Amino acid sequence: MRVDVPASALAAGFSNEPAGTHSSRAIMLAELETLLRATPVDATYEDYAAAVVSENVLGRSTLATRAKSLRHLRELYALRSDVPVFASLRRMWSSDVEAHPLVALLCAIARDPLLRATAELILEAGVGSAVSATELSEAVGRAFPRRSTRDVLARIGRNVASSWTQSGHLRGRSKKTRAHPRSTPAAAAYALYLGHLCDATGSGLFRTLPARLLDVPETDARELARAASRLGWITYRAAAGMTEVTFRQLEASAERRSHESSLASSRSAVPSALFDPGACVSASRHAAGGVSSGGCPHVPGRHGH
Repeated sequence: MRVDVPASALAAGFSNEPAGTHSSRAIMLAELETLLRATPVDATYEDYAAAVVSENVLGRSTLATRAKSLRHLRELYALRSDVPVFASLRRMWSSDVEAHPLVALLCAIARDPLLRATAELILEAGVGSAVSATELSEAVGRAFPRRSTRDVLARIGRNVASSWTQSGHLRGRSKKTRAHPRSTPAAAAYALYLGHLCDATGSGLFRTLPARLLDVPETDARELARAASRLGWITYRAAAGMTEVTFRQLEASAERRSHESSLASSRSAVPSALFDPGACVSASRHAAGGVSSGGCPHVPGRHGH
């Protein structure tokens, strides 16, 4: 099912328009880890581009494959400190290595509607049950009919299956089965922040698609939120049936990095795409004509980044 995010999320880096990344690659977790390890926290997009293309930190054999890898990473993660979905990811990245798989998946979910269209299938599968690339490709085909040929959909299905395996939601090689990913306080903080960017508030933050992809009961997600609050990622308060979550730390970091980026780069900032919060809550409940309004990610002008 197609899951679109609200317009407000698009400016933060979410996207409702497929860039086609998963027709060629999965979430490229290993490449992202290599790139962020090779660059400083305050790196600009130009720094990331130089690391991939000029310095060849990813070890690609030709200039063309280096440029292609950069394009795919940009589509999935933005690689710009003025895009909140990436700025917050970069802020937490070095502090929690165990969170990398889930945080990378959540960012890709925000920015790639094709991957997002398969999330409900994953969430509804029981642990240990088989999930095939064919089922995933069919989910994409239903969400975006007439967009791709059968061969392209099959390729997307295989790449999407690889992405869910890299995140820990699936396991296995040729035959994949549902598994639980490793959820950490940093991953929880990031998931809740994505929901916040989609306009969710209070207890509703724990029912968004990013929060559900933590793959833990809400009580456990709240414990992770408390731990994230103690670590300083977010501020979490819950009492008398009321929940308050604020993100001043992550937002301050994003604003500071955005300012630094604008000073460091001679280019004008490119808008980002976001993610719709309504869709995050429940794709099935809000579906209308096969499209669920209210997901949680979007980035304006993503194709131009």
